[in-house]
Amino acid sequence: MAKNLQELIDGTNPVQMLRNSQIGSYIYPVVPADFENWIKEQQAWRQTAVLFDQSHHMDNVFLKGSDAIALISDTAINSVANFAVNKAKQYVPTTSSGHVVGDGILFREAEDEYVYVGRAPASNWLLFHGETGGYRNLDITVDRRSPSRPYGHPVTRDYYRFQIQGPNAWAVIEKLNGGELEKLGFFNMSTMKIAGKSVRTLRHGMAGAPGLEVWGPYADHDMIRDAIVEAGAEFGLVPVGSRAYPSNTLESGWIPSPLPAIYTGEPERAYREWLGVDSYEATGTLAGSFVSQDIEDYYMTPWELGYGSFVKFDHDFIGRDALEKIDKDTQRRKVTLAWNAEDLTRVWGSLLNVDGPNYKFFDLPLANYGSANYDSIIDADGAVVGLSMFTGYSANERRGLSLGVVDPNVPEGTELKVVWGEPDGGTSKASVERHEQTEVRVVVSPVPYSTVVRQSYHGGGPPAIQPAPRGP
Repeated sequence: MAKNLQELIDGTNPVQMLRNSQIGSYIYPVVPADFENWIKEQQAWRQTAVLFDQSHHMDNVFLKGSDAIALISDTAINSVANFAVNKAKQYVPTTSSGHVVGDGILFREAEDEYVYVGRAPASNWLLFHGETGGYRNLDITVDRRSPSRPYGHPVTRDYYRFQIQGPNAWAVIEKLNGGELEKLGFFNMSTMKIAGKSVRTLRHGMAGAPGLEVWGPYADHDMIRDAIVEAGAEFGLVPVGSRAYPSNTLESGWIPSPLPAIYTGEPERAYREWLGVDSYEATGTLAGSFVSQDIEDYYMTPWELGYGSFVKFDHDFIGRDALEKIDKDTQRRKVTLAWNAEDLTRVWGSLLNVDGPNYKFFDLPLANYGSANYDSIIDADGAVVGLSMFTGYSANERRGLSLGVVDPNVPEGTELKVVWGEPDGGTSKASVERHEQTEVRVVVSPVPYSTVVRQSYHGGGPPAIQPAPRGP
C-alpha cells in the first residue's frame, strides 16, 4: 500500500488518478449554503453590503521567528524588500520549473510573526520547506480548514475571519467602530472596535467601495458575527452563504484553483514523498474536457495566471532560474469568457430531454465539478487555443462566465467555443454523471469582467473574496 504521493503516482499516470478521484465535489465547510438565496446574495455585494464568513474553508499557517522572512523569500516569486509590519502580501510559490504551486495571502502581524491564509497547496509547500530547509529560528504550525460540519456544530479554529464588503460597507464599519475610521491603503492592516473587542483589520475593496477583512480569536466568532449583522441591517447588509461566496471571483477575475505543479520534476521528489496519500494533492479531482496524458500540460506559469507583475528577480527563490528564461510575450494570458446565452440555455434545457442528449449539468451559481477544472477552448478550426478554468453564473452580469487562459495572439472580442463536458460519457469521478459533450460559444472578454471592479480593484491577485483556495 502506498505511503505517500510519490508512491501513488509511481504506479499510475497522475492524470488518470486525478481525473477519476472518488473524493466528490469540493465543499466549503460549516457555513450554510444560503442565508437568503444566492441571487440576492450576489446582488448585495454590488448594491448594498455583504458579510463573508471566511473562518472555515482556508488553512492558517503560522510562521514565527527571525528565519520566517527567509523562508518566505526563498519560496515566493514576490519580493519581500518592502514587506513591513501591518502589511499583507499575496504569496505565490513556484516549483523549480517555474510553474505555480498555489497562492494565498501572507499577513505580517508583528516583526517576526506571519500568517499565511489560503488553500492547502501553498500551505503544504510552506510547511515542507519550513521543516526541511534548515531554518533554525523558525516555528511553523498549521491550523487546517474546518471539517464539513453543520453550522452551529462545535468547531475549533485559531481565528475567525470575516469580510465586510460592498457599496455600504464603510457605513457599516464606522457604525461598528462607533465613529470615523481611517481608510488605509489597500492591503494595509490596523485595528478597530467591534462589540467592545479590539479586532485586527485588513483594508480591501469591492464594488467600487472600500471594505475590511477582520479577524480575532475564534472564541469571539459568534459575538462578532452577530454584531456585524445587527449593525448592517439598516444598510442592507446580507450574510453570504457558501453557495454564492466563491462565485464572486467570476466578476473580479482571480483563478482560485489551478492544478499544483508538483507531480513531476526530480527536485520535487522529496516533496511528493513528504505529501501523504490523504493530502489535497493526492486526493483532488481534475475535471473537464481538456485531456492530456502529460500532467505538465495542466501546469501554469505566473504570467498565465496574471501574476507576472509579482515576479521579482531581486532575490533567490525556487523557480527563479526557470522563470528568467521564459519569454513573457509567448505566454498565454488570463481572460474572462462570456458564454452565449442561447447555447447555455440549451445546456440547461437538456435536463428536460427525456430521450437526450443530456449535457454535463451546469450548476448554479458555480458549475465547477473538480478541485481543478480544465475545459478546452477551441477556434473555428477545432484547434485548442486556451483553457477555461473556473465557470459559473453572475446574477449581476446576467451571464454565464468563466475564467481561463488563451494564446497571446487571440484578441478580445473573438468568438471561440468551450467544449463542455468530458469525453466518452464522462470519467468515473463521484461528481460526474453520464453525459454528452457539447460546444458553447464564448466571447473573449476583459479580466476583471465587471467594469466596476476593473476601475476600482488594485493589483493582479485575489480580489475581496478568495474562494477555494484562499478559497475555491
